[in-house]
Amino acid sequence: QVQLVESGGGLVQTGDSLRLSCTVSGRTFSRGNVGWFRQAPGKEREFVVVMKWSGVSPSYTDSVKGRFTISRDNAKNTLYLQMNSLKPEDTAVYYCAADARVVLTTSVNAYAYWGQGTQVTVSS
Repeated sequence: QVQLVESGGGLVQTGDSLRLSCTVSGRTFSRGNVGWFRQAPGKEREFVVVMKWSGVSPSYTDSVKGRFTISRDNAKNTLYLQMNSLKPEDTAVYYCAADARVVLTTSVNAYAYWGQGTQVTVSS
């Protein structure tokens, strides 16, 4: 059974940093895609950043470029999202996701496996 478990969310102030973690168990996605998505209240889930599990070709949504960084630790089978210079508009539930397909995609519907989500709240 595939499980993705996020941690690291919280309540911070504008300009602060947070690091989210996502531990993957049950299978590997060595040729697949992994990423972080978020969903703010009343809005659809949107992609934040996706990449190949190998680390190749990270793709960031424009609003987080230069502030967020995705990385992974193969030995721990863990995905990270370092978020710096946080803004109130970054407030959302953040989800990690994974999929085995080879072609990298930012589409929410293309990801078969999801974590339970972790809340990030940025106060002004």
